[in-house]
Amino acid sequence: MISENSQVIRKLADQISGGGYTAMQQQKAQKPPQPKGLIIHDLGGARDTSDPEPYVKVSLNNRVVLADKRSGRQLHLLGEIRGSFPAPRFVLATAENGFFSPLPEEVSGALAELDGTQITRDFGEKQLAAGIAQHLGLS
Repeated sequence: MISENSQVIRKLADQISGGGYTAMQQQKAQKPPQPKGLIIHDLGGARDTSDPEPYVKVSLNNRVVLADKRSGRQLHLLGEIRGSFPAPRFVLATAENGFFSPLPEEVSGALAELDGTQITRDFGEKQLAAGIAQHLGLS
């Protein structure tokens, strides 16, 4: 009922206020909202500006990453451990292996020798991480 009679209501409000109602509505439309009295929280932590301390990590979902020890942030996705039979193997993150964001040339060149390495009882995930760290000059 109010929406059907909104023009009549506006007309009456303008007559009573001497045109002040329409002027107030126009003023509200022109003025952007002010953040007066609002408290704004930035939930992102402060960025560490020091040099990263990289290490190789094999995660539970078989992703092999180069991460920063201080912040825990991922620096590079190095590859994945894929397959199950006869043995899982390390697949380097390259466009040829189906990765959307391939590694930089210098990193993929250093790790090319490890592409397709099988993970066995004798050469497990820890040995793979140590081998990658050695090829990248981290150890």
